Amino acid sequence: MTLFDQFSIQHLMGIPIIIPAILIPMLMIPSTKRLLPSRPYRLFQWVTKSAAKQILTPLNLTGQTWTNTLMSLLLMLIILNTMGLFPYTFTPTTQLSMNIALAFPLWLATVLKGLKTNPNHALAHLVPEGAPGPLIPALIIIETISLFIRPIALAVRLTANLTAGHLLIHLISTATMVLMQIMLPIATLTLTLLFLLTALEIAVAMIQAYVFTLLLSLYLEENT
Repeated sequence: MTLFDQFSIQHLMGIPIIIPAILIPMLMIPSTKRLLPSRPYRLFQWVTKSAAKQILTPLNLTGQTWTNTLMSLLLMLIILNTMGLFPYTFTPTTQLSMNIALAFPLWLATVLKGLKTNPNHALAHLVPEGAPGPLIPALIIIETISLFIRPIALAVRLTANLTAGHLLIHLISTATMVLMQIMLPIATLTLTLLFLLTALEIAVAMIQAYVFTLLLSLYLEENT
């Protein structure tokens, strides 16, 4: 096995495990109707409201109709990213194909929303203000390419950050297991480093979910 075998999609009884890896965490999203007023409920409510305020504040009333979509996306990505850090689990968001399939429709929806509500404003982004006339055709091509790169950048950013973290954890945990047999003091240091890196990766998993949703909201703001 190689380091990258952990990212290959395995099959169980002919079913790709990426399917239950996506569906099962969705059942873990708590429903406010089932939660009793308690400290965990208040903490969950406070975190959700704080994230919603940060993401939705720049949006106008038209953009704020996406509140449920953006917050559901944020919770889904946080759960998928963090669940993959547990042993014997699979992280669907380390798959570039899945992230592109997630980013492209949402990005396209923001573009179509802009073309529907204010087509002149949406098309005006292709030509920067004050651009010289002879450069306008080239600028339109460049801006169009940069526009279509956005969903790819969203997917690659999420995939690269999670993949790098998983590889570091794999390397350090392997080194710890080897060093335990020959140099126990150094193995203790690497084990401490492994715990610190795991805590860092939990933070990265949440931050990347937030960044993915925030950038999508900025694209929505631009088009509404």
